[in-house]
Order: sequence, then structure tokens, then C-alpha cells
Amino acid sequence: MTKIAIIIGSVRPGRNGEAVARWVLDQARGRDDAEYDLIDLKDMALPLLDEPAPPSFGQYSNDHTKSWASTVAAYDGFVLVTPEYNHSTSGALKNAIDFLYTEWNNKAAAFVGYGSVGGARAIEHLRGIMAEVQVATVRNTVMFSLFTDFTDFSTFTPAEHHKGEVDAMLDQVVAWSNALQPLRTSADA
Repeated sequence: MTKIAIIIGSVRPGRNGEAVARWVLDQARGRDDAEYDLIDLKDMALPLLDEPAPPSFGQYSNDHTKSWASTVAAYDGFVLVTPEYNHSTSGALKNAIDFLYTEWNNKAAAFVGYGSVGGARAIEHLRGIMAEVQVATVRNTVMFSLFTDFTDFSTFTPAEHHKGEVDAMLDQVVAWSNALQPLRTSADA
């Protein structure tokens, strides 16, 4: 069965991303088209990129990199849950992406953003970043506003219409993950 990882893209204390990602996971678990797991970058404990060789060489020297590589390699697609910090994604998420190369290749990604404008600018930056590691990104996104989907900017209270947006986004990321399977298979051979 297709495996999709929902990645919490913030490690900041007091972050909103965990509540958002868990809500997305709850919506996903009502489906039967893929296996959905939650990955918390906080648990990965990745330092600032510290590998001596470029990720495209695949010569990982640190245990934390090998563990992260094994985690990412196990999935067919991803839902990246990103805050918007200073008109872009979080440094932690960018760093986690930058650690690897081959493990990302020929997979699909969707985005869930949150922030003052729903994380739109962070998502647009992530599209270019993911293209560079050969990940196909889907069009449908889910964007939560700090003004309307959170109480006091911290308690996640999503509007009902977001459930349909999550379903449409997951439809696309699962379809693209499945469509890219032959490319992953030929790369593994």
C-alpha cells in the first residue's frame, strides 16, 4: 500500500504545527487509499547540515543522517506541514530537506501551511526546493490563517470547509505517488 508521511515542519517550542499535522492525520486516517504516518522533525534531532559530502553523493557519515535517510526512503509521498516565517518556510524543514537527495527522488509532495496568509509564501518556496530534489508537487494545498483558524493565534480551531480541502489534497498526493512508482522501481533496479 502507498505510504504517505505527514511531516511537522517546525521544531519551535509552542509551535502550532503539531496540532495542524495531527488534525490532518486524523482526516487522513478516515481514508483507505494509503497508509498515513506522522513524522515530527523535533524527534529527528537533526543539527544544522553537518555532512561533509553533498547529499547527492549518498555518502552519509552521521547516524542522524542515516536514520533520517531511512525514514524518508520508506515513504512514497509526503504532506509537508509548514509555518510561514519571514515569508518562507522554517529553517528546520529546509535543513531536513537539504540533508538528503536520492531518498526524496521520484516521489510526490503536498503542502499544508499556516500563518498570517495561510503559509502561502512558504509553500511557494517549498515548491522550488522540492523540485530540486526531484519531488513532484501537487496543486491542491491547505492553508490555515492565524486570524481565522486559531483562537488567540495559538489554539487550532479549523473551519469546517478545510476538511474538503484536505481530501482533495490527499487525492492528488496519493495519485501522484502511485503514478511515480514505476520511476522509483526503475531507480532501485
